This record gives sequence, structure tokens and C-alpha cells, in this order.
Amino acid sequence: MTKFSILTSLAVIVLLLVIPAVVLAQAQPPRPAVFGGTVSFDGEPAADGTSVSAVIDGEVVASTEASGGAYALRVAQPPGGAFAGKTVVFNVGGSEAVEQGTWEADGGAELNLTATTPPPPATATPVPPGPAGAEGPAGPQGSKGADGKDGAAGAPGSAGPQGKQGDPGASGSAGADGAAGADGSAGAKGDTGAAGPAGPAGPAGAAGSGGGGLGLIALIIAIVAAIGAGGAFVMGRRS
Repeated sequence: MTKFSILTSLAVIVLLLVIPAVVLAQAQPPRPAVFGGTVSFDGEPAADGTSVSAVIDGEVVASTEASGGAYALRVAQPPGGAFAGKTVVFNVGGSEAVEQGTWEADGGAELNLTATTPPPPATATPVPPGPAGAEGPAGPQGSKGADGKDGAAGAPGSAGPQGKQGDPGASGSAGADGAAGADGSAGAKGDTGAAGPAGPAGPAGAAGSGGGGLGLIALIIAIVAAIGAGGAFVMGRRS
């Protein structure tokens, strides 16, 4: 075997040994960076359960919770990522910590994180209005707008003063006669009236046989009865 053939064979063997190693190294992802230490918020140890997160390029890449005033954070590079040499920003309870780290494969550091409540946003100081400017000239009159809808009816007004009394109307026609009323009860019996004056004496009767005296008496009684009946009739009319 010539010297050239031996060298060629050795080169092929080296390539066969190196290529798998390179491919295997490229297939393995880089080991993560680990950060840990104490964590405080507003000068006090962070309460258990306080969120602690790592941010690279504005994206949260890992997160955990504080426990006993400490934290431990494992930051792995995703497939296709490139974290090497980039700054790691830490957020504690929504506030950015003062301390920062640098990501390196299989690296990390002990970082004691401190964060505070962010100050309230500054409010703009109100600027007092300036003096009013002079009134400008009146603009041209605009075109007439469309008529609006009719408004609701207003409340009724109060009653006006009473007018003068009118002239009396013409008399109406007489009404029909009413029905006759019921007869009234009989009035009380009046007192006996005074005896009227004696009437003129009647002519003398013919002479009878022994009965002239009785006839005269009968005539007198008849006259008295007639007078009494006339007086009773007159008194009844007056009552």
C-alpha cells in the first residue's frame, strides 16, 4: 500500500469519527441557565406566592413563585432560539427588579432580587385658561334646518276672570197645568152663628077650627130653624 493510500484512508476514518460527533453536538440543545437567591419587595422579604419571572427581548421565558423570601428560576432556550449573551430582566410581583442577569448555556448566577411598588403615574398640572380673545366677526347665516317635531302639549292655563253677566233671556212658554191635588181633610166644625133678624110676618092664615094657635107656633119654629141653618152655612164658608 502506497503512502498516499494510507493518508487517504486515515482522512476518511477521521471524517467518519468527527461527523457523528458534530451532528450529535448540534442535535443536543444548550443546557439552561439557572438563577436564584433572595427576593424582596418594598424592603421586605417577598410574600410566599409572589410571582418572579424572567424576560428576554420583552418576552416572559420562565416564571416561578417566591417561597420563604427566596426564588430559583431555570431559564431554558427554546428550539431555534438564540439567548446566548442576552440580558435577562426579572419581574417581581409585576414590578421590574433592579438586578439583571446574562444568559449563557449551562450558566446563571446568584442574584438577590429587589423590587419596589412603582410610583403612581404623574398627573398633568392643570394650566389655567388664558384671557378670552376678542370676539370675532359674525359668520354668514346658515341655511334653514329641517323643521323639528311638534312639542308636547302644554299644561292647561289657569281660568280667566269671569265676564259680565249677560242680558236675561226671553221668557219661556207656560208649562202645562199640573195634576189636581188630593182633597184636603174636612175642617173643624165652626161655632154656631148669631141669630139673624126676624123675617117679615107671613100673611095670616085662614081661620081654622080651633087650630089657629098651633099653626102660628109651627110657623115660628120653622123660621128659627131656617135662620139657624143659614148661620151655620155662613160660618162653614168662612172657615
